[in-house]
Amino acid sequence: MPVRGVLARPPVVLIVDDQEWSTRSLESVLAPDGYAVMRAYTAAAALERARAQPPDLVFVSNNLPDSEGIGLCAALVDDAVLSPATPVIMTSPDPPTRERRLTALHAGAWDFISYPIDAQELLLRLGAFVRAKFEADRARELCLLDESTGLYNFRGLEQRAQEIRSQAYRERTALACIVIAPVLPDDADSDTVPQGAGIAGAIEQLGRALRQSGRISDAIGRLGQSEFAIVAPRTDSGAATQLAERLAHAIAVEHGKPLELRAGYDAVPNVREQPVEARNLMAHAAMALRRAKADGDKGWIHEYEGNR
Repeated sequence: MPVRGVLARPPVVLIVDDQEWSTRSLESVLAPDGYAVMRAYTAAAALERARAQPPDLVFVSNNLPDSEGIGLCAALVDDAVLSPATPVIMTSPDPPTRERRLTALHAGAWDFISYPIDAQELLLRLGAFVRAKFEADRARELCLLDESTGLYNFRGLEQRAQEIRSQAYRERTALACIVIAPVLPDDADSDTVPQGAGIAGAIEQLGRALRQSGRISDAIGRLGQSEFAIVAPRTDSGAATQLAERLAHAIAVEHGKPLELRAGYDAVPNVREQPVEARNLMAHAAMALRRAKADGDKGWIHEYEGNR
């Protein structure tokens, strides 16, 4: 059965090869089976296309004008351009040596094929690959956690925040959201700003500190590259400020040295009397954070002051 008959959408395949005959050979097999084919003729162009539209499958020629194919394969895998479930298949006009095949597999390739290809065998193999890739993508989409921090991702945070908001509405209690982030090099010049690879480490430490010091009742998640939100039930404006101060202290302890932070928050004293949706509360806190970043000399934490 053609792959288009068993998947929700046509799989996107990127063929990276500067030889027109081999590209056409692959496309003549893949397109009739339901694959949407993209082309790139150099490693640089392949990386650009993969970032712009992540493919479901990649064929990489062993030799490219600007790079060895194995180097491109490693770049696609190591730089996280592709998801870990995306198959990368090396191609060559001649059968690869055992050493070459092992090198490709070490670089992250799933297979190494040579021309001429057996169309039926290739399609059967690719069908299994892309079905596994689609299932992995679906599982990842349904996941509610951020892989790098173990906190909620945006989808998980929004879902949990809505549950907390519903409970606060029923109980007529307060609800707050705090959004906190470290000052990064683009935000300001500071001796306490992490540089280069240190940014990723600082964000990882920040996430770990929030995970370990957050209250069980709170929903804590990652909103973006460096922004984290805490949706806190039974927390009014004053308590939100105290919670932010406590979390900032825990982050400083985890980081091991001063880490410049900014935060914004919004809070309502009674959700029944002052209804607000969870997503709006988070948006308000994020807006207050941006004001704190712009007006850091007026305090590291700002309250949302806009109209609801």
